[in-house]
Amino acid sequence: MITKDFLTIDDFDIGDATILVRVDLNSPMDPDGNILDDMRIRSHLVTLKDLENAKVVLLAHQSRPGKNDFTTMRAHALRMSAYLGREVRYVDDIFGSHARSSISSMKKGDVILLENVRFYSEEMLKRTASEHAETHMVKQLSPLFDIFLNDAFAVSHRAQLSILGFTETLPSGAGRVMEKEIISLDRGVKEGGSPCIFVLGGAKVDDSLKVAENVLSNSNADRVLLTGIVGNVMLAASDVDIGKINMDFIESQGYLDLIEQGKGLIEKYDGKIGLPVDVALNDNGTRIEVPVNELSKNDLPVNDIGLETIVAFTKEIENAKTVVLNGPAGVSEIDEFALGTHEIIRSAAKSEFSIIGGGHISAEVINMGLENQFSHLSTGGGACIDYLAGEKLPGIEALKYVAARHEKILPSVELTRTI
Repeated sequence: MITKDFLTIDDFDIGDATILVRVDLNSPMDPDGNILDDMRIRSHLVTLKDLENAKVVLLAHQSRPGKNDFTTMRAHALRMSAYLGREVRYVDDIFGSHARSSISSMKKGDVILLENVRFYSEEMLKRTASEHAETHMVKQLSPLFDIFLNDAFAVSHRAQLSILGFTETLPSGAGRVMEKEIISLDRGVKEGGSPCIFVLGGAKVDDSLKVAENVLSNSNADRVLLTGIVGNVMLAASDVDIGKINMDFIESQGYLDLIEQGKGLIEKYDGKIGLPVDVALNDNGTRIEVPVNELSKNDLPVNDIGLETIVAFTKEIENAKTVVLNGPAGVSEIDEFALGTHEIIRSAAKSEFSIIGGGHISAEVINMGLENQFSHLSTGGGACIDYLAGEKLPGIEALKYVAARHEKILPSVELTRTI
């Protein structure tokens, strides 16, 4: 049972209120401005459907300054309209007179998507909530709204204006995406059934080590299995000679110093960290499997875990009651080296409670058509990692502060509740 310490849609009298909702519609786009993957857009439909009788204004961003896909929100409004079955009106302004007059003239059931909030330079400044509340954007928009909802979990690890500023000026709570993220991740790291296994891979070694340290130190995980680049770093930390080409890659990514940190984790949590016993090397596109103690004889890049490791890891995963996956086991975008990632995903789908931590691993789950077999697919890569690592996310902390400020007694909620 998870006790909520933040407000949600259910804590407000929505009626015909005018509601400002921060969503995360940031999507991969091609050079012509076409959206290639609309998973995040679709994720917010449940929130919008629960607010269908209100006047809803959406704040969102696309990419960041300097990137090729840093563009307007027009395509996102069109895509959301198609899914929602009613118009989501795009307004090419954030808080100027055009935006304010458009909001003031809204009728019950209207939905507006304002311009890319990152077009406003102060959006990406790291400030406190009270500092953000003093900006022109917050001062101009706040009087037009009754409620602020943060539904952008994936951006809530950033102390940015549209995440924090309105929590100082408006009654504030979580949208359905945010609500489900917090409840599901809390279940995964605090209340998951035992055995609980975390499988961490990918290239973000420092993040994965933080997660491993957090869940093992708090006894939230019984075992942590490591793959991908983080697996290579930890093999080096356990005195395995992983070969010059793999060590050079670790150095190029700035991860050499993490080998010493890895040694400390192995010593501190002996028996609770699982490492590959064999790996798949990439020899000009050909998969060659070798035991880890023969890596130095084959100066080739590690691109996946080997068959023996796949068998051992999947057996552990299938016997677990709670599984959290974050990061692929190898270079999964190449078919020849996707085996480890795919087998781990298939095994995790069989557990009682399973979480996919966003990013590349979520894309693989969706490509495999297995998203409905998992308890929760996180919408936030970096935010999910930070949350699992025990970091306090500014966007969530702001919502908790609002709830405490209102002295609202919040009920316990069961994960089985449909969100």
